Amino acid sequence: MNQTRLILVISDLDHIHDWLAAATRLAGEDGTVHVRGLVSVPAGLSPSEFASDAQAFRTAIDPIAKPAPEIDDDVHIYVAQEPMQQVIEEVMREGFDIALIQWAGVSALTGGMTTDALLDRLPCDVVLLSGERWRGTGDVLLSLRGGPNLSLGVRAAKALSGGDSVTLFHAADKRPDIPELEVVMRAEPKIARTVTARSDIAAGILAEAADHKLVVMGAGLRQPEGTRWQHYSVLETVSQRTNVALAVVRAHQAEAIFFHAPAAPQPEPDVSTRVDRWFAENSFHSDEFADIANLIALKEKRGLTISLGLPALNEEKTVEHVIRTLKSALMDDLPLLDEIVLIDSNSTDNTVPLARGCGIPVYKHPDLLPEVGTVRGKGEALWKSLSVLKGDIIAWVDTDITNIHPRFVYGLVGPLLKYPRLQFSKGFYQRPIQVGDKLQAYGGGRVTELVARPMFNLFFPELSGFIQPLSGEYAGRREALQQVPFFTGYGVETGLLLDFFALYGLEGLAQVDLDVRVHHNQPLVGLSKMAFAILQVFMARLESRTGAQLVEAANRSMKLIVQEPGRFALDVETIQEIERPPMQSVIRQM
Repeated sequence: MNQTRLILVISDLDHIHDWLAAATRLAGEDGTVHVRGLVSVPAGLSPSEFASDAQAFRTAIDPIAKPAPEIDDDVHIYVAQEPMQQVIEEVMREGFDIALIQWAGVSALTGGMTTDALLDRLPCDVVLLSGERWRGTGDVLLSLRGGPNLSLGVRAAKALSGGDSVTLFHAADKRPDIPELEVVMRAEPKIARTVTARSDIAAGILAEAADHKLVVMGAGLRQPEGTRWQHYSVLETVSQRTNVALAVVRAHQAEAIFFHAPAAPQPEPDVSTRVDRWFAENSFHSDEFADIANLIALKEKRGLTISLGLPALNEEKTVEHVIRTLKSALMDDLPLLDEIVLIDSNSTDNTVPLARGCGIPVYKHPDLLPEVGTVRGKGEALWKSLSVLKGDIIAWVDTDITNIHPRFVYGLVGPLLKYPRLQFSKGFYQRPIQVGDKLQAYGGGRVTELVARPMFNLFFPELSGFIQPLSGEYAGRREALQQVPFFTGYGVETGLLLDFFALYGLEGLAQVDLDVRVHHNQPLVGLSKMAFAILQVFMARLESRTGAQLVEAANRSMKLIVQEPGRFALDVETIQEIERPPMQSVIRQM
C-alpha cells in the first residue's frame, strides 16, 4: 500500500497539538504529515514585515514535530497576500494525497482564496475544517449523498471523531437509496446509527447537529457550466444556523468525470513581491537551530555528513580560539561536524602551527590540485578546498572572528538539514566597527551598502533581499557547490550568490541571522580594492545575461591614492577576478 502524504495547512497557532493529532489520524497508520503555515498579508503591506510571524510558526511547531516520526521535518510557512496559491502549486508539484485545511468558513477567504477556488484548484483529496467544537468530545454527524465523496467522508469522520461514534446522515434528496451505504454501515463499527432525509436536507442536518460536535459534509460536484458547487445552499444554511464545527470533504478522484471550469492562470508576482515573500519565508534566526542534538538526529536520519572549512591568511591572533571553540562544541561534545579543515593561503605568521596544534588537518591551497596551477585569493582557497572537504554539506567560516560562537556553524547548516529544498544558506549579522578602543554598534559592511546591494538592486533585484550578500559565512550542499564556478578573489561571495540563484532560483536560497560578528575591519584602501573586484563580477554576469562586451573592455588596474608622511602619490595595482570552472568538471578530467 502506498504511504499517504497529507499536507496540513493552518493559519494560526491556536490548538496546534489538536491539529497535528487530527492530521496524523487522517493520514493513517503509515502516513506522513507535512505542515504548512499561512501568513496572509493585508493589501498595501510588504510580506517582509511578517518575517517574525513565520519564525514564530516554525518555533511553535518544531518542538511538537521533533519527537513525532509521522510529522515531516520540513515545516514551511508561506507569507503572501494569497498564500494558499503557494500551497496549491506545491500540491501540484509534490503530489500530496490529502489536504487538511484550517478553513475560515463558506463565505470567508482562506489564505486569500474563496472556498470555490479551493475546491476547484487543489489536485488532491480535500478536507476543509472550521470551528472549535471538533476538538472536544462528542459524536460526529456524517452527511453524505453517497457517490464520489463517500470513502473520503467516512475517513474524515473517523479521524475527527477521536474515540466517539459517527452518525451517518443519508441525504437521499428523493433519489433511490445508494447500496454502498449499506456496505459502509457493515464495514464501519464506528457508525452507530443512520438517518435518512428525503425532503428538507438542511433542516434534517440542523436537527441532528445539535447532538453532535462536528458535521462532515460532501462538497458535491460542480454543476455543468455552474459557478458554485451543488450543495452550497445547504452548506451555507448549516454554517449560519449552528455553532457546531463543520468539515467539508471533496474527493479528487471524481474530478476527471465531471466538468470543472478551468482555473484562470495565475499571474507571476512582480519582483518586489517575490523578494518580500522570500524575505519573510526564507529568513531564519540561528536560535531556531540551537538544539544541536536535534540537528545530529536530522543528519543521521538523512544520512548526511558535514564539513567545516576555515580559510585563513595570517590570522594568528584569532585562529586558535576559533578552532578550539568550534571543535569543542561541535565535534568533541556533540558530533554535528564530521571534519574541520583549515585552508591556508601561505600565511607568514603562526597561523599554520597554531591550527595544527588544535589537532585538525591543515592544507596550503597552492599545494592542492597542482595540475591546475594556483592564484592568490580567498575564492581560490574555497574552490580548492572542495577537493579535500568530504562532507555532503560544506560550511565555511572566516577565521578572523573575535566573538566566535557555535551558532556561526549550526545557524548555517541547520536550514540545510531541516529543509531539503534549500541548497545554500548565507549568514548575516550586526557588524560593529572598531573605532579606537571602542566598538560602534553600526558602520560595518561599507562595501555591502555602497557597492554590492546597490548593484543587486539595479541589475539583479531578485537578490535584493539579502541583507549581507558579501558575508564570509555560508554553507551549501556539496552537489550544488560542485556545479558553480568560483571567482578567485574578493568577488567569490557575489559570484556564488548570482550563480546559485541562476541554478536553483530564489526558493533554493536562505539567509540566517547570526546575531553579532566582531572582526578586524579593513582600512579604506582595502575596501576600495574589494569593491573594484566585486564590480568585475557583476560586469561578468551582466555580460553573460545581455551579451554586451563589458569585462574585456574594462581596465583591470586600479590607481590607489597614497597619503602618508613624506609621500603623496598614486600607486597602481592590478586587481583581476579569475573565474575557476565548476569543480565537477575538474574532477571529471582527473
